[in-house]
Amino acid sequence: MSTSNENLHERILGWKYDLPLPNEKPTQKLNAALLPPTPNKINETYMEVPRSSLRVRGIGLIGGSIVLLTGLLPILFLIYITAFERGRIELDFTIISLTALIAIYWLTIPIVRLDVELPRDEPIRFNRLRQKVYFYEYKQDKVRIFSKKHWGVRPVVYNWSDLIAEVYSLYAPMGNGGLVENIVIAVRKTGTNEIIDRLFFSHDIEDGKQYWEIIRLFMQQGPDALPTFARPPRDWDNDFELTPIRRFAPRVQWPEAMDRESRTGPTAGESL
Repeated sequence: MSTSNENLHERILGWKYDLPLPNEKPTQKLNAALLPPTPNKINETYMEVPRSSLRVRGIGLIGGSIVLLTGLLPILFLIYITAFERGRIELDFTIISLTALIAIYWLTIPIVRLDVELPRDEPIRFNRLRQKVYFYEYKQDKVRIFSKKHWGVRPVVYNWSDLIAEVYSLYAPMGNGGLVENIVIAVRKTGTNEIIDRLFFSHDIEDGKQYWEIIRLFMQQGPDALPTFARPPRDWDNDFELTPIRRFAPRVQWPEAMDRESRTGPTAGESL
């Protein structure tokens, strides 16, 4: 846990504490019993870590589809009453009802779209030779719900030394109430404490903390410093263990130039 005053930066609701900074010397011993799932790829150049911004895939698609289909019934009823029995219903009631239904649809459609379009995996590549981090980031806009420009994969790259792993925990209105915990990676503008981006890292705090220590070990000392994982890396494009809904999700396709850069070290004379 990082509590240094040198690490002061803009906080957002639910912040609890920061994990150790990227280049702080590792002091925490990794617990073999708590190791997270095996990274997708580990070699001398880079490590690719899996992640998914949806904890459970399919709930949004199934639940949202039910809401959307159920919403058709009052719409059809209102159309019928308005067209054939005008004396039985007030115009203002029709407008209010349709407005409420449109609002429900506007809130539900992004949930369904995200569940359908989100890639099978949203990996992060940590390149120790370049000291860069490449995020396979999926962007969404809950206002412009039909936009192609504001939805879709938008990979980004940042300096490893500019990252801060933030732990968040807060209670959210979820039926009878529920605790929401996760780890977010904040990105500082180089040389300052100004936050220019925040990206999801992990739903599980313990897994996220273990991953962060593994990543820091890799970036500072290389793959030989890492613990032994019990299982082989997972193939998110062809894994037979994927759920049926995730099998229909888009495969990971890095932009060609970023894919090549994230998997290789700098060439002679190349600036970092």
